[in-house]
Amino acid sequence: MAISANDIRKGMVILFEGTPVKVMEFRHHTPGNLRAMVQTRLRNLLTGNSFEHRFRSNDTLNVVRLDQQKMEYLYSDGSHHHFMNSETYEQVSLTEEELGDAAQWLMAGLKIDVEFYEGTPIGITLPASMELVVSETEPVMKGATASNSNKPATLENGVTLYVPPFIVPGEKIRVNPSESKYMERVK
Repeated sequence: MAISANDIRKGMVILFEGTPVKVMEFRHHTPGNLRAMVQTRLRNLLTGNSFEHRFRSNDTLNVVRLDQQKMEYLYSDGSHHHFMNSETYEQVSLTEEELGDAAQWLMAGLKIDVEFYEGTPIGITLPASMELVVSETEPVMKGATASNSNKPATLENGVTLYVPPFIVPGEKIRVNPSESKYMERVK
């Protein structure tokens, strides 16, 4: 599917010089009376290398369709993270570079979509939200409200993010793993 460079969005996978790349960041830019352009930060999905590229706004790009399979995270052995298809019991592994920031959210038994490009696993799609228990945070301060500044909290999987001041250790919260953001308490 062909799109204009103006339609680039974060997370999109496009073909760049014959190689699939993921858009990590993008910014539309119109300097003065010059032509509009789109400044991007791209990650090569085959090598894991990141680089910046500037597209003209009228450039045409091809969007890559990735195959996705529901898989379960099994374990990490230091250099690779292992996943298994629950239906076929086929196992695949991805490196830390291929997973990027998503690796910190992996927990045994987590069911996720593994992305394949021409039969080769190249990454994962994290769920839109995850429910995790807060393992460590500063104590509640008297009179703390949601409008006060947030405080750091460590979750059961070791990830640290900012939560409202009324959250206490042992409490279950819902987070957006893609943005590492607190969403709400889970009752």
